[in-house]
Parts: sequence; C-alpha cells; structure tokens
Amino acid sequence: MNLISQRMRGPWTLFKKELLRFWRVGFQTVAAPVMTALLYLLIFSHVLGSRVEVYPGVPYTVFLIPGLIMMSVLQNAFANSSSSLIQSKVMGNIIFVLLTPLSYIEFFSAFLAASIIRGLCVGFSIYLVSMCFIDLPLNHPWIILAFAVFGSGMLGAFGIIAGLWAEKFDQMAAFQNFVIMPLSFLSGVFYSIHSLPPLWQTVSHFNPFFYMIDGFRYGFFGMSDISPWFSLSVVIASFITLSLVTIGMLRAGYKLRG
Repeated sequence: MNLISQRMRGPWTLFKKELLRFWRVGFQTVAAPVMTALLYLLIFSHVLGSRVEVYPGVPYTVFLIPGLIMMSVLQNAFANSSSSLIQSKVMGNIIFVLLTPLSYIEFFSAFLAASIIRGLCVGFSIYLVSMCFIDLPLNHPWIILAFAVFGSGMLGAFGIIAGLWAEKFDQMAAFQNFVIMPLSFLSGVFYSIHSLPPLWQTVSHFNPFFYMIDGFRYGFFGMSDISPWFSLSVVIASFITLSLVTIGMLRAGYKLRG
C-alpha cells in the first residue's frame, strides 16, 4: 500500500500543479468563459428567442443553454492541456517535468485529468448561473455527465497533441482559430442540423463535436437529432483513439526530446 502511495505521488503532484495553474487565474480561466457564454445567450435569445422553436415545447433560449455549456466545456478542456504544454515548451521549463521519473502514462493521465476538471468546472459554473434566469430540465443526468466527461477527456487529449505539435504561440492560436472554433460553431450549438440543407446535414455527421453537443443536449430534454447512444459510442471511440495517439506521441518523445 505504501509503495502504491509513493508511486502515485509523482502523477498526483503534476495533476495538482496543473489544477493550481488554472485555478490561480480563475478570473481568466473560469469566469471569462462564463461571461462569454452568457453574452451568447443574451444576444441569441434576444434576436431569435421568440421566432425559433427547435424542439416542440422547448423555447429557443432553453434549447441554447446545453449547447453553450458543452461548447465551453470542450474549448476549455482543450485550452488547459494545450496552453500548459506550449507555455512549458516555449519557456523551457518542460525539462523539469521530463527529468522526473514519471512514465508517459502518468504524464498523460495528470494532464488529461486536469483538463477534464477545468472543463467540468466551467460547464457547471455556466449551468449554475443560467439557472438563475431559466428553469432547465434534467431528464437524464448520467447521460449529461457521461458526455461531459468523455467530451472534455477527448478535447484534453487533443490539446496535448496540439501542445506537442506546436512550437510557437502563433501556431497554437492558428490551431485554436482554424480547427477548434469552426468545429465548435458548426456542431449544432445554435441550431438543429435538421434545419440545414441535406448536403450540410451530411457534412455535420463528420464533425465529432456534433455528437457531443447533440448527446449532451439529449440529457436535458430527452430529445436529439440522432440516437444519443450512437453519439455516445462515437464520442467514446474518438476519446480512446485520440488517447492512444497521444500516448504514442508521448512515448516517442515527439518534439519533447531534441
């Protein structure tokens, strides 16, 4: 038992360091995404609230909130691992982590767990604030939790990949602006894909963010554009695939060892 506790001390310390890294600037890492989500909610509900009803009996403002929550969860899970790695590489202090006896699995687990925690913190904060204005139903809480955990885990792993690949801050910014943001906004956060032309409905099915948003929304309303179980299987399969790719890159020391 003592050997296990000693073995866990390293990954636990790295995990705690990653938690403290974003928590100490919580105004930027948690409060700012909450404010952004509320601004989206205010603007879109004001413009479209009385004109659009996506699901029968569900006001557009209520429809919008789960999508905004999940989009924020995904973006912040990605930002946590990617920003930590690129900052460590640019500043040169990544060497202090590499010199420790941590295995690549422990390295991956600590970064991944911290990303999931940040994503869940941001999502839960948005949920609490939105509940002050709107009564949001919870039909399937466990489905909500499953999509939030696996979705943030998938983007946490993706963030590690991006952090390993990028060598400069502008490369990371390009990754964020040309990959993460388009996938987020074209995932059905603000609309149902059934409102799109057939061609774009087909294209949407190749966007993994769509399955995370749609399945997460099902947990609130019990309604979705496609089967939530199919969406969950896609998300889990994507999470496992990205995790294996990330672990392979860490094991090879990709852009970590000169």
